[in-house]
Amino acid sequence: MALISIVEWNKDLDPSYVFAWRYVDPKNPRDSENIGNWTQLIVQESQEAVLFKDGQALDLFGPGRHTLSTDNIPLLSRIINLPTGGKTPFKASVWFLNKLNVLDVKWGTSSPLLLKDPEFHIPVPVRAYGQFGIRVKDSRKFLIKLVGTNSQLTRDDLVNAFRGVILSRIGDMIATYIVEKKITIFDISVYLRDMSDEAVEEIRPVFEEYGIEPANFFIGSINVPEDDPAVADLRKALSERARMNVMGYSYQQQRSFDTMEAMAQSSGEGGGGNPLLGAGMGMGAGLGMGGVFAQMASQMGQNVNLNAPQSQASQTDSPVQSVVPCPKCQKDVPQGTRFCPHCGNAMVPLCANCKTPLGDGARFCPKCGHEVQKSCSCGEPLPKGALFCPKCGQKAEQA
Repeated sequence: MALISIVEWNKDLDPSYVFAWRYVDPKNPRDSENIGNWTQLIVQESQEAVLFKDGQALDLFGPGRHTLSTDNIPLLSRIINLPTGGKTPFKASVWFLNKLNVLDVKWGTSSPLLLKDPEFHIPVPVRAYGQFGIRVKDSRKFLIKLVGTNSQLTRDDLVNAFRGVILSRIGDMIATYIVEKKITIFDISVYLRDMSDEAVEEIRPVFEEYGIEPANFFIGSINVPEDDPAVADLRKALSERARMNVMGYSYQQQRSFDTMEAMAQSSGEGGGGNPLLGAGMGMGAGLGMGGVFAQMASQMGQNVNLNAPQSQASQTDSPVQSVVPCPKCQKDVPQGTRFCPHCGNAMVPLCANCKTPLGDGARFCPKCGHEVQKSCSCGEPLPKGALFCPKCGQKAEQA
């Protein structure tokens, strides 16, 4: 059985990639644990070595050259009761650990997180990635809790071991910013620095439990897949809203414009439509389709029946005028007319009290005795004592 005389780090291993490595004798791999008394242990800078016996972490050695003897390893001496002096062999394993600050450990979401956008309430897939830096702080705790029975622990092993915890903590943080703080996925990049600072303290207790000290934690990007249908709908909604903001109208007004335009086109193609609607659409286009016309068009769409003819009342814009029957043809004649437009008969004034025809120049009604009110030539009754007509301004003498 060969005895190992020198134990040192394998120079073929990248110290920035391998965090922990169990010594293997390159000449006799099967005898790597047959360590003789007075074996030389060489530990490089930024490294530590831990001696293991029967699964127990015994002594820890810092940078330098160490002689493995019962004089220098009191814990080992008590366990196996080695005699001092000589080259009596004993079985033990030596672990080397890198204490370098490794700052470029990559992490990322293997599958997107499904979160609801706080503004549009559309579920969108969210991805995140970045990197973090760590350093092995407690070598014994690191080996016992994380390495176990493996022969080495690399950067990939470390990322895989902490992937679930990292994604869980970072996923909760991203969800807090998007859902509770109501920050859209397209605006969250502004908060990446704040989130990175919070992430360091969020994962610190998890790393320290395994003897690791987090140096930093960076969230490089939080984004969404460009080919996702929900993302495409959300981008389209944002683009449409931006266009409406520039034009100066809302989504409801846009819908009114589209509806009125379709109705106007249908009316023009089928004939017999409402010309006022087409004129209104033209006016709206000329004015830039402002909000006032949108409200007017909405009211028109509610109150106007495009396919039904207008009623007689809607075709008449002038107020109802009082009429009196012609004494000769009995047809209605507007009050105040001097001659009947139907038969040419001179209209005889009537008593205002009993409607009895009055003769020319009569001052009182021959039937009821009611005083006759004088009228102007324009047909306007003259108030008593009036010198001028209140309607046409003629002098009362000329009436």
